[in-house]
Amino acid sequence: MKKDLEWVDKLEGGVKRTVRVKFPGHGKMTWQSKRSDEEFWDYKSPATAADWDTLEEKMAALYNRRRAPFKDLELVRQLRKEAGA
Repeated sequence: MKKDLEWVDKLEGGVKRTVRVKFPGHGKMTWQSKRSDEEFWDYKSPATAADWDTLEEKMAALYNRRRAPFKDLELVRQLRKEAGA
């Protein structure tokens, strides 16, 4: 994957949560998240099932628009299985 994927979720109380997924290569992926009421990015918390759902939807949309190869979509699905989400 050439680019990182990023989206914003709205939580209770009007707090926004930005989620960023990086693909450094070699079949790896890193998750980052930051709430609007926090100062620093969180690199340690595991992705939720909703995060995995959103990532898979976004990757499928990119694949359908021919902006990502099928191998990237398969990689996301494989890593999701390995994570147990």
